[in-house]
Amino acid sequence: MGLVARDQNKHGDQYAAESGGMWVSVGSSFGLMLLVALYRYLEGFYYHLEALFSLTVILLLSSFLGFMDDLLGWKKGLKVWQRVALMGPLALPLVVIKAGTTKMELPLVGVVDFGPLYPLLLVPIGVIGASNAFNMLAGYNGLEAGMGFLLMAFVGAYAALKNLDYIAYASLIMMASLLAFLVYNWYPARAFPGNSLTYGFGAYYAGLVILGNFERFGVLLFGLYFVELLLFVRGLLNGVYKENFGKPRPDGTLEPPYEKSYSVTHLAIKVLIGVRGYATERAVVLLVLLLQLALGVLLQALVSMGKL
Repeated sequence: MGLVARDQNKHGDQYAAESGGMWVSVGSSFGLMLLVALYRYLEGFYYHLEALFSLTVILLLSSFLGFMDDLLGWKKGLKVWQRVALMGPLALPLVVIKAGTTKMELPLVGVVDFGPLYPLLLVPIGVIGASNAFNMLAGYNGLEAGMGFLLMAFVGAYAALKNLDYIAYASLIMMASLLAFLVYNWYPARAFPGNSLTYGFGAYYAGLVILGNFERFGVLLFGLYFVELLLFVRGLLNGVYKENFGKPRPDGTLEPPYEKSYSVTHLAIKVLIGVRGYATERAVVLLVLLLQLALGVLLQALVSMGKL
């Protein structure tokens, strides 16, 4: 099937298996079904059946779209608007069960009841936005899976504090799948996640946030992706449709790909060069993960103090 891709942050021609994220989605889906089965057979009742099955469906559908993009996107050129249009119907599993509550607290406005606009409009926007946003900060060994692991850890911790047990369990299931994948995706990677992971995980993340009704926490936890969006727009304004990759040197270090920074990864490369004189792919990933960890810890502290 030709599912191999060149590692853009390595000097020379080094390749790895592509679209490995599909197995993360398959593993997580089996985990969700096992959770339902355990409660049904051992406790005698269906455990949040609608919510968990809708998560399973949205994860598999989104990952399948990402897989098709991995197969066709680079070779036949799926345009951005085509990808967004195709992702719109993927929110249907959440729409049909009317996931979430229609009331949201907005800054400076207060509580607003969106009524039917919430499930019919805001839920699809959230799923599309999260999937595309998670796909933007990518391209380094272990970055996507590592970010996903941290995001799930903080979502799970938040859910546990709020007694949203099934959200916490669903987060742990995805964490386990991502941890298994990181064995193959960590530097030097033997498998790349591909869009099958980024689309699938983004939709899954949105699903957990919507089902748990903690949109404000979920948006704030996604803070680095908003920074990435701003840097991406900066690139467009400068006539640059950026790539996240660095410029690999023969000695294994990375140079900034552009004079200006158009990605969080570009900023990380420049910070590392400024601090220790050189940047490596692994160090870039660790720095970005450290930023996400710091953001998550800060938000959890605010939640524990009752300020969020």
